[in-house]
Amino acid sequence: MYKILIADDHPLFREAIHNVISDGFPGSEVMETADLHSALALTQEHDDLDLILLDLNMPGMHGLNGLINLRNESPTIPVVIVSAEQDKQIVLQAITYGAVGFITKSSPRLQMTEAIQQILNGNVYLPPDIIRTQKPGGQRRLNENPGFAPELLQALTRKQLLVLERMTKGESNKQIAYTLEIAETTVKAHVSAILRKLNVHNRVQAILSAGDIDFGSYLRR
Repeated sequence: MYKILIADDHPLFREAIHNVISDGFPGSEVMETADLHSALALTQEHDDLDLILLDLNMPGMHGLNGLINLRNESPTIPVVIVSAEQDKQIVLQAITYGAVGFITKSSPRLQMTEAIQQILNGNVYLPPDIIRTQKPGGQRRLNENPGFAPELLQALTRKQLLVLERMTKGESNKQIAYTLEIAETTVKAHVSAILRKLNVHNRVQAILSAGDIDFGSYLRR
């Protein structure tokens, strides 16, 4: 049982996401609001919220500024953006500004449920279809400053590079373990080693810096 706030100005979408929560997380308490001001007020009244599902474009939001305001006012409540936005950079910016996930409104019902579960379990959720997209002009070449110095990437083992590549596609540890046919505990060990070798503090920092790396060039070495 969870306590969840849906902040979205579209009644039909609030109803739809309410149904997703009711079916996927029976017994959960769901609150609804249609603007940022009301959302801020509710977070002050209910500091025990488990999650806020926040629309980027409702009244008072002014894009990502609303997310920043909400995180400043209620830093202990996890916030996930639920939006029709499909721009990869906005998705990554939202995570940089403190969101614990980004769910697109076009996601299938089951995918939404799994995303919310992943976030409630303490993980970050990124939409795989958007994270996989490349910037206009195709993938960067190896020498075009991928975000990490080449010597840092060269310090990674082949298996660690494969795990990092799956991370940039928005896959969870469980998905990576299935894809690479290794144990989930092994994936966790690889992730810890990757973060240490790349001198980053968390998974999101690694994904933000590694999203445009030409992994094929490193894996062919």
